[in-house]
Amino acid sequence: MMKLLMYSIREDELDNLKEIEQKYAVKISTTDKPLNVDTVDLAKGFDGITVQQHGNIDDDIIYQKLHDFGIKQISLRITGYEIINFAAAKKYDLKITNVPAYSPRSVSELVLADVMSLLRHLRETHLREDNADFAWNGLQAREIHNLTVGIIGAGKIGSAVARIFKALGSKVLVSDPVKRPELFDTVEYVDYDTLLTKSDIVTMHTPMTDFMHHFMNIDRFKQMKKDAIFINASRGPVVDTKDLIAALKDNEIAAAAVDTFEGEAGITGVDLSKNGIENEDLSELLKMPNVIVTPHIGFYTDAAVKNMDMISSVDAIKIVKGEEPLHLVK
Repeated sequence: MMKLLMYSIREDELDNLKEIEQKYAVKISTTDKPLNVDTVDLAKGFDGITVQQHGNIDDDIIYQKLHDFGIKQISLRITGYEIINFAAAKKYDLKITNVPAYSPRSVSELVLADVMSLLRHLRETHLREDNADFAWNGLQAREIHNLTVGIIGAGKIGSAVARIFKALGSKVLVSDPVKRPELFDTVEYVDYDTLLTKSDIVTMHTPMTDFMHHFMNIDRFKQMKKDAIFINASRGPVVDTKDLIAALKDNEIAAAAVDTFEGEAGITGVDLSKNGIENEDLSELLKMPNVIVTPHIGFYTDAAVKNMDMISSVDAIKIVKGEEPLHLVK
């Protein structure tokens, strides 16, 4: 029987694994540890592995050992693949797969929740109420159907975001090098400068590439409206965090919500209530009444988690069998 090892497993995934075992006649073992130099030996004796983590898998020895163990792939239970050392994967003939669309609605619904919370000043309201302040001053809201939403990156997730806000009556602008005909009746494609200057809400849904690294910097924040809201639900490093903090403090933008941030490895998904946070920029954001920070939970719904486990496992099984996977990262 084929044997798979799942790294960085969470308790909420276990029921999904039973279904995979029964459906595909495989044996799945698990570890709550990430894949790294210290844990790669756990894969010895297995036919394939799946991985979900924020920490980089960058050391050549990991790929060499996996190859020596007879493993032919690393199947990511996530969308982002910037954690992979592709040169080493190629050198040791390891195929990499990901889950490009586990549930676009999961992230888009969090974006909607963030936008509505910031528009209605809910975080600030709750902070005031903690001090028995129930005054209305400064809490007047704008209505979403009167606003323009700008989406940077309209792949599967960005497209789902566009459809939600279009359904609510917003005008939707998109900047993306790929123009999708199925969105032509929903969005208007514009360049980055136009999107930043015209949008009341700017939300990012891009992969992490060299071009997108620190794409949102102080110059681009200054292009935005003073009363605009910024959302990042893509990858932390697409935003220069220090510049975001400066833009908020200098009133270049009105508010922000981030579900992902620089230096999140070792923070998101971890209870640090006893140890504290060793990330000054994150600590600064958490203090701001006009900022919402969530620990990379945009994906975290029942439907999405099941799809991530199922899709990654099926690709791993196909590669082990010598078949072409459905979601090969090229």
